Amino acid sequence: MNALILRQPVPAASPLAAQRWRIGGRVQGVGFRPFVYRLAHLFELTGWVRNNGGDVEIHAQGPVDRLQAFGEAVLARVPPAARARLLETRPTRAESVEEFRILASEVGAQPHIHVPPDLFTCDECLAELHDPTARRYRYPFINCTQCGPRYTLIRALPYDRKNTTLERFTLCHDCATEYADPLDRRFHAQPLACAACGPVLTWYQPGHAICGNTPALAAALAALRDGQIIAVRGIGGYHLLCDASNENVVGSLRARKGRPAKPLAVMVPWRGVDGLDYARTLAQLSPLQAAALRDSVRSIVLTPRCANAALAAAIAPGLRELALMLPYSPLHHLLLEDFGAALVATSGNLSGEPVLTEPEEAQARLVEVADGFLHHDRPITRPADDPVVRVVAGVARPIRLGRGTSPLELDLPVPIRVPTLAVGAYMKNTVALAWRSRAVVSAHIGDLASPRGRAVFSQVAHDLQQLYGVRAERVVHDAHPRFPNTRWARESGLPSQAIWHHDAHAAAVAGEYPSEAPLLCFTWDGLGLGVDGTLWGGEALLGRPGAWTRVASFRPFRLPGGERVAREPWRTALALCWECGETWPESARLGGPLLRRAFDGGINAPSTTAVGRLFDAAAALLGVCLQTSYEGEAPMRLEALCEDAAPPLALPLARDAAGVWRSDWAPLVSGMLDAKCSVAERAAVFHSSLAQALCEQALAVREDSGVTRVGLGGGVFQNRILSEEVKARLTTAGFEVLIPKRLPVNDAAISYGQLIEAAALDALG
Repeated sequence: MNALILRQPVPAASPLAAQRWRIGGRVQGVGFRPFVYRLAHLFELTGWVRNNGGDVEIHAQGPVDRLQAFGEAVLARVPPAARARLLETRPTRAESVEEFRILASEVGAQPHIHVPPDLFTCDECLAELHDPTARRYRYPFINCTQCGPRYTLIRALPYDRKNTTLERFTLCHDCATEYADPLDRRFHAQPLACAACGPVLTWYQPGHAICGNTPALAAALAALRDGQIIAVRGIGGYHLLCDASNENVVGSLRARKGRPAKPLAVMVPWRGVDGLDYARTLAQLSPLQAAALRDSVRSIVLTPRCANAALAAAIAPGLRELALMLPYSPLHHLLLEDFGAALVATSGNLSGEPVLTEPEEAQARLVEVADGFLHHDRPITRPADDPVVRVVAGVARPIRLGRGTSPLELDLPVPIRVPTLAVGAYMKNTVALAWRSRAVVSAHIGDLASPRGRAVFSQVAHDLQQLYGVRAERVVHDAHPRFPNTRWARESGLPSQAIWHHDAHAAAVAGEYPSEAPLLCFTWDGLGLGVDGTLWGGEALLGRPGAWTRVASFRPFRLPGGERVAREPWRTALALCWECGETWPESARLGGPLLRRAFDGGINAPSTTAVGRLFDAAAALLGVCLQTSYEGEAPMRLEALCEDAAPPLALPLARDAAGVWRSDWAPLVSGMLDAKCSVAERAAVFHSSLAQALCEQALAVREDSGVTRVGLGGGVFQNRILSEEVKARLTTAGFEVLIPKRLPVNDAAISYGQLIEAAALDALG
């Protein structure tokens, strides 16, 4: 960046003037003030730059043509991690200044705070990390103004060192000199540290501790090479690491963590010119997947597994994809380079809980999982799990928000009446905060079934308000009365407002693609409480935020055993067979007469229209997943079976007495039981049939309403095959198809959708 700036010629002198700029957006934590300082000196201007309420304010004096060139360069050559926008520029009076300086930050009357995300280790720091002559050679916490942790170490804003968890580490003479030198790339780098004054690694095994970066790292590597499982404290929490090629240790990790089948993320060494040489030995990377792996966020990316990948089979049983990621912190780079091969890098938690961040808690809660612990003493203010993306319909779309992608800042198409906190869904929970026309969505919190999950949810709800200097005056929540976040909202002491689950799904899509035109949004997921008191999950809603009408759905069916169906797909398969008179060979073994009597009597057999449960039933009928150990396992295994496209089965479509178009799923049952076709063929038929049914519903609704915009919302549309078939069919039929790009399509988007819906209802009065 600096070299590009320095190649710019300095314009000749002209009449003197003074100018003010106010720059908003993401301009804190990205080296923006040092960048402005160096730029001003390049153009030989005097004045100052400072943080002011989250924006950056610039006062510069000099010849008019230099001021103009300077102003253009400020916006054209911003630091790579910045997201700057010009808020104001105006002439002003000259001040008595003889140089250009960085002034102390001001809070501002109305803060416009933009919290910087955690950043991956930049190329310059990596080069220094590997340079034996450099002062920070192999220092696991190397960073500069363009890289390193931000969100996970900020305690308050403005983003100054005293407001970060690095405050306790007093800069040594050399670091202090770099921090104060405007020409140094670490000028005002708030997480600045070195081995003499910064955080330190500690290796711990029961009864044995090693302090010091080099020996602690060596001990951790020895444990990995010895086939052990270790817990490593990273930027946003702990990872559990082990040799990804060792079948025994991967199996041991699964057994200890109680995670028998859920796919494990794999971190690979950076190799080759673009860093992906090792990754290509494991996965068949498309250009989009390669770009997503190398993106500055360094997300986990779902990629097709190579048949000969040198990985344990237990990494992702029953699936065709790997969850790959590149190292993003200096500590990860050192571990992967020294180990020389891929490592499992799964969240350091107990299944279903948020990632652990504190050494004492990690040792206590992971004592039965990890053989050793690689700690460090840089405090983590808040957890941030790794983000996950998947390429669907030609776009790398988020599956999970986390480190580097959160807090996610979004606009509200309609300003919200009062500052509002949205507490999201029960599963894949996120929290969102809105004020005026701004919204911020938290990192992935997870499920709220555990006490720790609920505690982290409460922390994040408080944290967002504190970070952004916004106190919520209202809480919006899911309409389900028994969710813990619903209870939390109602007990918060603030006015609360319920938002229907599928309205929030549709509103999230509408918020990402704002328009005055009506939207037909298909909201397909597992389960969500519907307006009529039944469990929805296969709905098409027509309208706009604040005014949705259910216009299409599926034939209802009952769920024997209620909530147990989520873990036992065979129950839904059995119910569908009972309802349409089909005989399933497994039924005699799985369903006894007591279950049938309860089902026939409507006892603990709630009605639903959920497409997610249809996926479960299909997987069970094909014999690939009768019971699940993680949410979404049955649909994921069903998708993995598909090899080639298949012609769809016709699902009858008719209007019910209320005017709702309903597709009948019954032909799918006989289709899945048709042993004349292979399992792979039947799986493909299932996907194509649902895609065709959706398109037929859309056409029927368009005939009545003229709607041309179709949105897809809900966890079912994480399925790549279904979403791509749906998009292709709808596009051919002349529809504009909207699939979220910035937010996950699953329940992580519910908090944002709740805000969009609340703002729209405010506007409607």
